[in-house]
Amino acid sequence: MTDLAAREARRALVRLRRAAEKAGQELDALAGALRHAEGTDFPAADFAAARTHLDAVGSFVEEQEQRLEEKILHAGGIEPGRVRRTGG
Repeated sequence: MTDLAAREARRALVRLRRAAEKAGQELDALAGALRHAEGTDFPAADFAAARTHLDAVGSFVEEQEQRLEEKILHAGGIEPGRVRRTGG
């Protein structure tokens, strides 16, 4: 994998993560407005299902980020399990 391809993939993953987060915020805003307007007629189960789908997109992005990171480390000659992360 070339540096350019890896960089573009990371950027795309960041954009997808942001889009999913934004979609989640908009879903919450819509749910709040409809819940207020519709009361007991609000389709809570449908919104819960939509939230589950958005959470799945978030999980997918995390998996792809981890997979990409492992490929980049491997290409650089580093075993992914040997890298320590520090909070900083």
